[in-house]
Amino acid sequence: MGLASVGAGSEGMQLCIFDLRRGQQEGEELDKILYFFPADLPLSAQLSVIGLSEGLITFTRIFSPEAACELIEAERHSHVFYEAEPDIWMVMIVEKSKEPEAIWRIDALRDILKEIHSLFMMFHGSIRALLDKEPGGGLTRAHLYPFIMDYLRDFLVGKKLQLPSFHDCLKERRTVQMLTIGREAAIEVQTLVRLLESCAGNTPCSSLILFQDLLVSTTLSPEDTINLFTYAVLRLTPHALSLGASSWSYLRKGNSSSHVTTGSTLAHAGSVSEQFYGSHETSAGGDNRYHVTRPLQQDKWFKGKDGFLITDIWGEDIGSLNVTTPTVWLQQMEERMCLCVYQYKSLTLIVLIPLSSIPNGDQGVSTVKRQLLENASVKILKVEEKLSKGWGGENAYHVSLYRYLLVDGNRDISRASPPAKVTTLTKESLLALNRLREEVDSEKSRAKWDNPGRDKDLEVCIRVKNNAWAIARVTGRKELYMILEKANETLLYASDAVEKFSNRYCSGAFSLE
Repeated sequence: MGLASVGAGSEGMQLCIFDLRRGQQEGEELDKILYFFPADLPLSAQLSVIGLSEGLITFTRIFSPEAACELIEAERHSHVFYEAEPDIWMVMIVEKSKEPEAIWRIDALRDILKEIHSLFMMFHGSIRALLDKEPGGGLTRAHLYPFIMDYLRDFLVGKKLQLPSFHDCLKERRTVQMLTIGREAAIEVQTLVRLLESCAGNTPCSSLILFQDLLVSTTLSPEDTINLFTYAVLRLTPHALSLGASSWSYLRKGNSSSHVTTGSTLAHAGSVSEQFYGSHETSAGGDNRYHVTRPLQQDKWFKGKDGFLITDIWGEDIGSLNVTTPTVWLQQMEERMCLCVYQYKSLTLIVLIPLSSIPNGDQGVSTVKRQLLENASVKILKVEEKLSKGWGGENAYHVSLYRYLLVDGNRDISRASPPAKVTTLTKESLLALNRLREEVDSEKSRAKWDNPGRDKDLEVCIRVKNNAWAIARVTGRKELYMILEKANETLLYASDAVEKFSNRYCSGAFSLE
C-alpha cells in the first residue's frame, strides 16, 4: 500500500544524470552520461533518452530563460526534470499507466531526485567537484552508480520499483518531523546539547538528537539537518536498525568493541549491480579502480556494547588520514565531519566533529567517544526518561476525525496523521487530495515565476463522492492539507473544521480572521 509499482525495465521508469558541458563533439556523446537506470538499456537508447531531454531543456529555455524546465507531459510518459547543479541534470521518466494504483504527484517524484542529490552531496561532495577531480568521468560514475543503486533498493519489491503514489499524499519528503516536548524536557535537552558541543575539548562539535524517528534538537543549518535526519531515519534509528537486525546476529556474538574488521566496500557491488541494473560498460558499480564508500547500503550499521553504532562502510583511507570513522560533508560549514552515533533505548545522538581537528584518526575519535560517555551519560539517561514519559506513542499526533498534513516551509518541518490512521481512508478520498495537491503545486509554481519573492495564499475545498471533504489551505510558506470523511455536506462545515484545527493545533496560522 502507498506505492505505485513500475517495472524495472525500460518501459516502467528511467532515471538519468547527464552533464550538458560534456560530449558536445561528434563521437564523444557518451561522455555526457553520468548515470542511467536501467543500465542494461542499449547505449543507443540511453543516448536517445538523454538527447530528447537535452532538446527539451534547450527548447524551453527559449521561452523561459530564467526558469529551468521542470516537467514535460507526453502522451505515454511524464518527464520530470531537476537541475541538480549548473548544467548537471537529473531526469526521471515514468510511463503513464491505466492502472489506478499508478497515480503519483509530480512534485513527489522530483523530491526523490532532490533527495538523491542532497544525500550524495553530504557523503561525496558535488558532482562537478568529482568531474573536476577526474575529468574522464570514471570517478563520478563509480560513485553515482552504487550510491543510487543502494538508494533505489529501498523502493524495490521483486522486480518492480514502487514509487510514491496517491496513497502518500499526506506525506512530505525533504522535511523533518519534530517531537513536541515540554519546558522541563527542553531545558534538559539544551543542557545535553551543550555537553555534546564540548565533548571534543576546545573544538566545538555539532549535534542532532532524535527520539524514535522524530527530531528533538539540532545545531545544524536547515539543509544539513534535513539531510542528516533523512539518513538517520533510513539507516541509524532503532527502527532502521531493527529492520536489519537478523543480518547482524553473527557479529553481535563476536564483537564487544566499537571496531569492525574492514574489507572492500565494493565486495558485492558487481553481483548486486548485475541483479538490479544488468551488466554494462557504462556502469561503474563494479569498478575497483576507485575506493568508493556506499553509505546507503542496507544492514551495515549495528549497535556496539558501548552504545555507539559501528559500521565497516567507510573502509580504511579517507583523505590523507588513516581513519575508519564515518564522515559527512556539511554544506554550511564547508567542512568534512566525523560522524559519531550513540544510542540509548529510543534516543539517538549524532555528534559531528571536524575531521581536521582529529590528528590521530580512530584513536582521536575513540578519545572523544570516551569523553562523551564520561561527561554526558547521566544526562542522556535523564533526557531519555523524560522524553519517554511524555511520549504518547505512535498515535501521539492523531487528531480525532481529521486526517491531515501540516507543512511549515519556513522551517522545513512537517507533521501528519499517523500512517495507521491514514490507511483507514478510502481510495476516493486519497485520490481527491492527490489531485488537489497537484493543483496547489501548479499554482505555487506559477506564482513563483509570476510574482517572485511573494508567496501565494489560497484555499480549496473539494466535495468527494464518498461524502468526504478534501481541503487545502496555504498561507505564506505554510500549508495544511486534510481529509474529512463522513462529513456534513455544507461548505461551512468544512471551513469551520479547518478553523478549529488551525486555532487549536497551528496557533491560528490558517485562520481567515
